[in-house]
Formats: sequence, structure tokens, C-alpha cells
Amino acid sequence: MTLRERLQQDTVAAMRSGDSLRRDVLRMAINAINNAEKAKLAPLTDDEVLSAVLREVKMRRESIEAFRGGGREDLATKEEGDLAILNDYLPQALTDDELRALINEAIAATGAASARDMGKVMGWLSPKIKGKADGKVASGLVAAALARADLHAHAAGH
Repeated sequence: MTLRERLQQDTVAAMRSGDSLRRDVLRMAINAINNAEKAKLAPLTDDEVLSAVLREVKMRRESIEAFRGGGREDLATKEEGDLAILNDYLPQALTDDELRALINEAIAATGAASARDMGKVMGWLSPKIKGKADGKVASGLVAAALARADLHAHAAGH
């Protein structure tokens, strides 16, 4: 079953069970997918459907931050409820160890030796962590790993 089919099936189930919050959140996600299809003028792949759901997740996280910053805990709590529902449709998150192992693999696969190779490493890594790890966290870990590699290279060279 594709992600889109699962979203649609769960929307119908939420309507039947009277779970209006779940129904509304899933409808918003499906609308985002439909809008992306209209913009593309073609059906979305499952990966593109995941990207649309990830955009919805990102918007909720940004809203939570903004509402908390503005002292609107009530609205932040509502967004957290929406976010919890959307998280059910994301791939299982990578553990810290799994992420570090993928970063080491990316550095080895790209032959990265310094911070200048950050783009190469992230280009290799990004598709493998999509929806499974926060890109900002991953890029921070990559930068740290490349800085260590850079330090070792300078230390060995002197």
C-alpha cells in the first residue's frame, strides 16, 4: 500500500469513527499532496508524497516554535497534536548510531577530506535520511566529522 493510499484509507476510518482531529489533519495532508500534483501536472511518486507530508510536518514544527515564542501555548499544543498524527506516516527515525554510521559511509563513499566537501557528503546522505533524520542535525554531525578529518590531516602534515 502506498503512503497516499494509507492516508486516504485512514481518513475514511477517522470519518467513520468520528475522530475529527485525525480526519482534518489527514485531509490537510491529502490536500497538500493534491496541490503538489496540480503544480507538477502529474501524479506524485511515493517519495514525492513523503516530501509533501514532510513539508506539512515542517510547517507544524515552525508553527509550534512561533506560537511558543508568542506565548500562545494553546495553539502550540494544538499543532503538537497535529504533528503527532503526521509523525505516524513518516518512516521510522534513525538512531544516533545509525545516523553516524551513514555519515561515516557517506564520507568514505565521497572521498571527503575537509569541510569543503560538505556539499558532496550531504548530496550522498540526504536521500538516504529523508524523513528519517533531521537534516540540520545531520549536517551538523557531517560538519563536525569533516572538521575532525581536517584536523587529523593538518596534524599528520605538520
